[in-house]
Amino acid sequence: MPSVRPHRSLFLTSTISLCLLSGVATANTKVNIVGLFSGKAVMIINDAKPRTLSAGQTVDGVKLIAADSSSATLLIEGKIKKLSMGQAASVGDASASSNPSVTLYANPQGHFISECKINGAPLKFLIDTGATTVALNSGDAKFANIDYKKGEPVLVGTANGVVTAYRVTIATLKIGNITLSQVEGSVLEGGSPSVVLMGMSALNRMEMKRHDIAMTLTKKY
Repeated sequence: MPSVRPHRSLFLTSTISLCLLSGVATANTKVNIVGLFSGKAVMIINDAKPRTLSAGQTVDGVKLIAADSSSATLLIEGKIKKLSMGQAASVGDASASSNPSVTLYANPQGHFISECKINGAPLKFLIDTGATTVALNSGDAKFANIDYKKGEPVLVGTANGVVTAYRVTIATLKIGNITLSQVEGSVLEGGSPSVVLMGMSALNRMEMKRHDIAMTLTKKY
């Protein structure tokens, strides 16, 4: 039976985003956005000290095209990326490494929240080592084209009481450069959890290394 941890309230600041933009091209450029404002962004480039860039400014090959309180548009390694709050993104050729990786940064509450793609559908996720499977609510499952009611129904306990969940197999799950296939998942009826819980059915297939507020995930198989 899949185990799902009780739903936890998640708070994201309106002006601070902790995320990574990592390139696997020749320069392997890393950008961590730590502050977002109108026309400006505060970022850490390749683990150096934070720098404030204004729109149109370029530092160490990273150009800030535009920014507001919710997102920044960057030009890195010749590619444009728009980063929203809590997103992690990667720039470069994912095939350049046989063991692709992505680095996530904890938000001010200590949670690792970022964006994944389930069957190509973009969804927010939370790293949750206490969840046995990748758990998502029924609305997100429909958005990801998962016909969850064909799965095996089971009863699971949540903060909202006992609810029906369905065991499913997720065809593709993508986090940055990492793509996993045929991942065990659980779909809960209703709106909880509010974000995808990235449980051990996915995390067991990646090596997790944490250093301070950074967590690097590297695909094992």
